[in-house]
Amino acid sequence: MTALRNELTPMQLAEQADRGEPEKGRWSQQEQLIATAVDAIRRLEWVLICVNTEKKSKRPDPPEPMRRPGAGPRKKKAQLTEKSADKLLKLLQGGAA
Repeated sequence: MTALRNELTPMQLAEQADRGEPEKGRWSQQEQLIATAVDAIRRLEWVLICVNTEKKSKRPDPPEPMRRPGAGPRKKKAQLTEKSADKLLKLLQGGAA
């Protein structure tokens, strides 16, 4: 994937950046390290908020990491519905046979 990005012209890279798709851009090692530092700071901020929040229901969701080249946005976890929970319970109790 990196080789394909490296073959893009500066104009094509700028076009991808304008569309808000950082995972298709070209990042240097320095930019990768900065993104890692930003993710760590955001995670620390989230932990600090969680530690100082009394009720679990008021806690915010963990922060999303910065989007990086070659990695798309994270998919949301599927919510367990009552129907899927019943199906899972039946499978665990030997209902698959």
